Amino acid sequence: MQKEKLRTVRKMKGFTQQQMAEIIPTDVSNYSRKESGAVSITQTEWNKLAQFLSVPVEEIYEEDEVKFIIENPVFNDSPGSSVNANNSGDDNSNFTNISNELSIEIIKTMQEYISLLKEEIERLKK
Repeated sequence: MQKEKLRTVRKMKGFTQQQMAEIIPTDVSNYSRKESGAVSITQTEWNKLAQFLSVPVEEIYEEDEVKFIIENPVFNDSPGSSVNANNSGDDNSNFTNISNELSIEIIKTMQEYISLLKEEIERLKK
């Protein structure tokens, strides 16, 4: 998800992506990917950018949209199915908050898949 709020404030204040990249510090191509949403921005980076732009973090912050691809040909009709979740924004980890219901479904599916694999292993041993 593009960081439109960040991009708008940056342009409004007259700063280049190169100047912003120097604040976090990273190279301009990586900063560009962060602003376009291809690479996530850590909470520490959000804080540095907000301070540099002299605005509250809330004025530029936008959550990342995290996309999970679960490929399981045994249980899905299609080659892969997408599951969306919101990034926690915690810069101390790359963990993602997934609803408990979704977590339980994923665990059940994986347990069924493991059972099928065990059966297949036994069949192949014979």
